[in-house]
Amino acid sequence: MNDASHSMVRLQDADLTLADPADDLRGRRVADRNGSEVGVVGDVIIDAAERRARFLEIDAGGNPGLSRIKQLVPVDTITRIDDDVVHISPDWMMVAGGHGYDPSAVLDRTYYAAVYGYYNCPPFWWPSHHDPEPGADDE
Repeated sequence: MNDASHSMVRLQDADLTLADPADDLRGRRVADRNGSEVGVVGDVIIDAAERRARFLEIDAGGNPGLSRIKQLVPVDTITRIDDDVVHISPDWMMVAGGHGYDPSAVLDRTYYAAVYGYYNCPPFWWPSHHDPEPGADDE
């Protein structure tokens, strides 16, 4: 990945159209592998060069011990997408312990690599990475 050609931006801050409009999951509820509510997709972090969604910015909270925070979760963790719910493989406790959205790290590949590592996903710039199929059901 060349940092200059693969800058990451919040979709709401970009004057870009996604390569696949179905990747715009903003406003959908997020449920974990057990069906527990994790939060709502507040925004999508995209790779500006490829115009592909790379992370969900989840407005998380509502479960005991989880105050309202913005957490980043790789789109690679999506197992299924319904009309109004995005299902992800980690449970809400893992999301709660994950990496919050840090706007100051928007150009820091190390930051995004740490988020991918936490969720045991290869970063999208690695040769072994395969973009997830939208709505793929891994459950």
